Amino acid sequence: MKTLQTITYYNKETGDISREEKRIKVQREALLERQIESNVVGLYPDYLFQEIDGFGCAMTETACYLLSQMAPDIRREALKCWFGPDGINARFIRIHIDSCDYSLEEYQAVENPLEDPELHTFSISRDKKYIIPVVKEAMELCKEPVCVLLSPWSPPVQWKTPPEIKKNDAAVYGGKDGSADLTKPNRCFGGRLKPKYYASWAKYLVKFVKAYLEEGLNVTMLSIQNEANAATSWDSCVWSGDEEREFLVSHLYPAMKEAGLEKKIGLYIWDHNKERMIEHIDEMMTGEAVNMIEGFAYHWYTGDHFEALSLLRGRYPDKLLMHSESCGLHIPGKALAFDLPKDKQQELPGQMKEFLKMTPREVDFQDAQNYAHDIIGDINHGMNRWIDWNMIVDRTGGPRHVPGGFAAPMIAEEDGSYTRTISYEYIWQIARTILPGARRMGISVYGHDVEAAAVKNQDGTVGLVMLNRQKNRLPVALRMQGYLCEMTLPGETLSTVMIQPELCS
Repeated sequence: MKTLQTITYYNKETGDISREEKRIKVQREALLERQIESNVVGLYPDYLFQEIDGFGCAMTETACYLLSQMAPDIRREALKCWFGPDGINARFIRIHIDSCDYSLEEYQAVENPLEDPELHTFSISRDKKYIIPVVKEAMELCKEPVCVLLSPWSPPVQWKTPPEIKKNDAAVYGGKDGSADLTKPNRCFGGRLKPKYYASWAKYLVKFVKAYLEEGLNVTMLSIQNEANAATSWDSCVWSGDEEREFLVSHLYPAMKEAGLEKKIGLYIWDHNKERMIEHIDEMMTGEAVNMIEGFAYHWYTGDHFEALSLLRGRYPDKLLMHSESCGLHIPGKALAFDLPKDKQQELPGQMKEFLKMTPREVDFQDAQNYAHDIIGDINHGMNRWIDWNMIVDRTGGPRHVPGGFAAPMIAEEDGSYTRTISYEYIWQIARTILPGARRMGISVYGHDVEAAAVKNQDGTVGLVMLNRQKNRLPVALRMQGYLCEMTLPGETLSTVMIQPELCS
């Protein structure tokens, strides 16, 4: 009977990362002289909920470009961090359709669809330069199939209305939108797809999916629009729920069916933040659309809103919930998404000024804690699949074709090497505990200071993730089916526990 606790420590002064493994003594409660009633975390392997299919990341043009610049042996080692049995063992890859903010420049597979309405000039040659070769190399490292999610940021500019500037929250999107020409269409700053081009866009998306399948990539998912409510300063397009449902029912799904893809490619909606996903999804989930949608994709940038996941899980129990994007909204190691001179820093809102007082290592550590907190919350409220944003960025948070930059779990260094951040180490540890095909299991926790989620893996082990964000040590007594394990969660650490099958039957 074995119970193993793994603890990850981070030194915010030196940046050192270390792990400790402890065998935890297992006792039969019936043999104890006193009952343990305080500091208990209860585990209930007979109470099983949703299946968790695995973890993944986005292979943007930025990420694949950075990887392509590395020496082959270094690139292979970097890819192994995410792909293959010794890394995160990723089962999912997200790839953008045409350019996104993490592309080196704006582009689309048909340069001018008004001059070529039949899309004869359609080409994914751009993707064959960086994205497809690196993705294929990643897939070669994997023993199990890796599924690809394709997501569009914007239809071709010629099919769109001029931008409609929405006052998106600066705290979410970086706070530096710049100025847009409101008189003509743009890939960036939102705008909408003109209804007269709905059929053409559906045809375009089908051609893109087929082109990737012909390249040998295992495309199994398509989200209809990335961030359907965001008019960001990068590639974007705004859809109401009614508009997106009309496009799906009358154009996209029929085009998928005609191409023989409707049973091969799962369609996902929303692909945006949790705080208003219910309204958009409820608006779409009527009539024929209900049976055309495989699941709901969402992001983390506007806070927890875990209750929204539970509500959707309860109302639509047959749909998959997929976390499809997350990252730190700042340049790696810095507090903001933009470098600002000191005189401009004084104009920032109070909360952002407070961020500037953090050291680079404190910023990195906050990201790691946020990742663990969000993954635990998502699991406990119904999540099936988890995909991060960029696998890797450089020290500027790019490169990308728009100003500013965001963080990632891995950093490409100027000397051709790479760095695994504390965020990566947290994701790796969680993914080594919650294995593909695991089922979330029942858990009860004695207080809010201990954040925890538990699963029953296919090999019979119970995997437990516990986050202690407090500075002080927290005592924990694990109780499961008549057994007890007493342990401590050191301050500001992530702990995982693997309980062997003989204790879990």
